Amino acid sequence: MSQPLPAEIFKAYDIRGIVDKSLTADVVRRVGHALGTLALEQGQKAIAVGRDGRLSGPELSGALMDGICAAGCDAIDVGCVPTPVTYFAAYELGCNSCVSVTGSHNPPDYNGLKMVIGGTTLALDAIQDLKKRIEAGNLRQGQGQRSSANVLDAYIDKIVGDVKLARPMKIVMDCGNGVAGAIAPALFKRLGCEIVPLYCEVDGNFPNHHPDPSKPENLADVVKALKETDAEIGIAFDGDGDRLGVVTKDGEIIFPDRQLMLFAADVLSRVPGGTIIYDVKCTRLLAPWIKQHGGVPLMWNTGHALVKAKLKETGAPLAGEMSGHTFFKERWYGFDDGLYTGARLLEILSRSANASAPLKNLPDSPSTPELNIKMAEGEPFALIDKLKAEGRFDGAEEIITIDGVRVEYKDGFGLARPSNTTPVVVLRFEADDAAALERIQAGFRAALCAVWPGIQLPF
Repeated sequence: MSQPLPAEIFKAYDIRGIVDKSLTADVVRRVGHALGTLALEQGQKAIAVGRDGRLSGPELSGALMDGICAAGCDAIDVGCVPTPVTYFAAYELGCNSCVSVTGSHNPPDYNGLKMVIGGTTLALDAIQDLKKRIEAGNLRQGQGQRSSANVLDAYIDKIVGDVKLARPMKIVMDCGNGVAGAIAPALFKRLGCEIVPLYCEVDGNFPNHHPDPSKPENLADVVKALKETDAEIGIAFDGDGDRLGVVTKDGEIIFPDRQLMLFAADVLSRVPGGTIIYDVKCTRLLAPWIKQHGGVPLMWNTGHALVKAKLKETGAPLAGEMSGHTFFKERWYGFDDGLYTGARLLEILSRSANASAPLKNLPDSPSTPELNIKMAEGEPFALIDKLKAEGRFDGAEEIITIDGVRVEYKDGFGLARPSNTTPVVVLRFEADDAAALERIQAGFRAALCAVWPGIQLPF
């Protein structure tokens, strides 16, 4: 038995922790050794490794590759690239396995690993099994080779070969100093866009704003630039480039569940009867919209790895999450890719003289953005378990518990679920009108306070 690893870094669909505290170079090297072993057991010979723009990236990706090679598996360094480019590398290089060293949208002192072995994204039990394997010392020994590969040009060429804009467009692009800035401007210029760039310099300190477009305050600069320039639409990427934020000319944020409506209608025009997957945080307007456009709606758990697994299982052509992860299987590979999603968005919008119109015309109803209850590590899951067991929701038509507690009413829904990445409970509310929204929130307020006295609520 080797020394134990910090349990808190082994999350539901990735490994993530604070650099030099819970996530050290030694821990990452040990994880690499286990991943190399796992890949070899599955008949894989090499793992592609990419990293985002965090300051700890070079050291941690180096340690990861040392570990992979220690198992006798080869490691291919694809450099500082968005997470979707690392996923693409697994296809392009034919190795079927990859790891992205990324802290995604977490604060600068975090980093982590998103792992794909043999074409399957590691999640849940597979990540816990990795921990057990390391602690049990169930590892192969060998001497793998380290090499490097540049797949950026192939990635850009692939998208430019697939996506065609009906006309040139002028767009605001906010990369939030994340790694998307290294490639997104070049890609969108190739597609025929003129760009108003915001924070496209890769800087792991994130000096301007947090690289998380799911939070409205992080899109304020995009809204301002749209007002002050003749750009017609705004897009923003998260820290590792696998999520997209969208803003219309008049400053309205189009949340990802509404973006998914636009993509669903487009995809279903070519894949009639296709299944469209969306997570429990998404609008209740999605299911009727998907049906109206000849598709089959399927609500599923939140989490990029869990959605990818469901996509693979069902053969769905498209899936999306409220957080901004969108997965195109039609014309693409089925992994979440903010850059490709942005390209597909502009392909649709470029067909209209007014680029914002197709977005503004999508069904909408009063809703809240994601609200978070900050708690201690482990508490969010305990709270949700109590809510499932004891929560009372008067007037509920249906209570869905596939991921947290989603309560459906005749005129709206409320959701509380534990985040799998940070110790918070995520809340979201939607209703036909403001009065119904307030009533549903009041019901949740009462239920949460009843099962967890003294809880501090953000609504």
